Amino acid sequence: MDGQGQDTKQQPKKLFTAELKAKIMREHLEGGVPLSTLAEKYQVHMNSLYQWKKQLFENAAAVFSGKQEKTEARDQAEIEKLKAELQKKDTLIADLVEDNMALKKSTDGGR
Repeated sequence: MDGQGQDTKQQPKKLFTAELKAKIMREHLEGGVPLSTLAEKYQVHMNSLYQWKKQLFENAAAVFSGKQEKTEARDQAEIEKLKAELQKKDTLIADLVEDNMALKKSTDGGR
């Protein structure tokens, strides 16, 4: 505690989902609810609200440009590529384990 009787330990940082951030910004932009009211209602720092608003406007053009769809398609292609690589590695590991077991049997006399 500090000299004024207040606890100076920092509270753990709250994590807000993208959906909740969008809901809060919608309340502000469509409902005209002041950011100060939203900060108190959702117990979020004003700086966070200003940052979210800035991010919303900086990324708004992507919604209309189709970049998000292209990014999702690229991400899906990358996922499929990684799945194929993983399958190849799983097959290789299975082959190596099988070869190792056969080698052990041949050197141990099949014990």
